[in-house]
Amino acid sequence: MKRKLVIAAVVASVAIGGGTAVAFADDDARGTTADVRTARPAAEAPGSADVSAAEAIAAALKARPGTAVSADLDTEAGDDDRGWEVEILGTGTTSYDVLVDPATGRVLGTHTAGDDADDVREARTLLKGTGVTAAEAAEKATTKGFVTSVDLEADGAGAWEVETDGSSAEERDWNVALDDAKLTAVRDDDGQDETGDDD
Repeated sequence: MKRKLVIAAVVASVAIGGGTAVAFADDDARGTTADVRTARPAAEAPGSADVSAAEAIAAALKARPGTAVSADLDTEAGDDDRGWEVEILGTGTTSYDVLVDPATGRVLGTHTAGDDADDVREARTLLKGTGVTAAEAAEKATTKGFVTSVDLEADGAGAWEVETDGSSAEERDWNVALDDAKLTAVRDDDGQDETGDDD
């Protein structure tokens, strides 16, 4: 009888919570005990998006042709812009933000970004004559973990700054060179990589 109640409670918690649950029942001399664990829905975990950064960029470029200069994954619950937000340089000084569903790769919407002609010109200057795109930078960094953002950095000679979530759920930043796609860890002033570990 107690086992049936435990199973019914587990089923109810899954139905109400929307997550997944696993129950372990153990009959002993004192009766039945249960250990119920509920996992977070996959869409809330940054590294669990089904659509990669490179795939999100490709989908955004189909909706708004141009040059991708950033892709950022937002999986915060309750956020209206949840998903991949990809910034595309259009013609002239126009840029667009394209929202891509992280589970399906479907474009959810586009809008014209604020016109900042100086930023657009600077991005075009940095990318002129380079051979590494945002999607290629994201692909290069996938060997280090699930890519959660790719951004064009204007410091120095410029580079793609890529953030990854590794298997240990540590976020790490990487630079991908604009000319040869060389991948290097971002280091702080003390010469340590961004996780604080020496290489």
